[in-house]
Amino acid sequence: QNGVMSGLMQMLLLKVSAHITEQLGMAPGGEFREAFKEASKVPFCKFHLGDRPIPVTFKRAIAALSFWQKVKLAWGLCFLSDPISKDDVEKCKQKDLLEQMMAEMIGEFPDLHRTIVSERDIYLTYMLKQAAKQIELPRASENEPRKYIPAVVVGVVGMGHVPGIEKNWNSDLKIQEIMSVPPPSASSKIFKFVLKATVFGLLGYGCYRIGHRTVQFVLSMPATQNYLQRLTEVPQQ
Repeated sequence: QNGVMSGLMQMLLLKVSAHITEQLGMAPGGEFREAFKEASKVPFCKFHLGDRPIPVTFKRAIAALSFWQKVKLAWGLCFLSDPISKDDVEKCKQKDLLEQMMAEMIGEFPDLHRTIVSERDIYLTYMLKQAAKQIELPRASENEPRKYIPAVVVGVVGMGHVPGIEKNWNSDLKIQEIMSVPPPSASSKIFKFVLKATVFGLLGYGCYRIGHRTVQFVLSMPATQNYLQRLTEVPQQ
């Protein structure tokens, strides 16, 4: 539904998620599921999914990577086998170590960090600010002055997004640009065309070879040769 590259990337990230679940005995994202459960216990509480839609994030991330970066990332995800302990998870909760890990990621895939982290920092900040707007109380008449009460908001986000949210909180944010999916480049279109032509060409050649050998095998059978011989003898008679 979302394109071949996006689908493959989602499959690889699901593999990473399964690896983490196997190592820790718990699935990633448990804090969000717990937040949903707690929200259902609070009267009149509204629950908002405040992150950018996954298809938009994946498509923008894939569009930002070069072909070789995609290959390198896919290779790393395919052969991910490093053990993860609960102590490692606790270390990630320390701000300085977390920022160090993020810096290493920026150095290797800066465009990927921009689309998956920085842009989502902006989106998450925008959604939190929208939720935190003051609530207008109902008025008995038009002449009655407007009264507002502050909104009570609990935002649950990944720790890696906290510095970006703090940085963007007082900025005038616009999310239209980071919600659009850029069109594929000319080189990407050419690569896809060549890839499709190669796949279909190999399939066609394979079908031809299989069909040719099948015909040769059928013709070499004694029953087939006898039948063909009879056909050639009929006109002569």
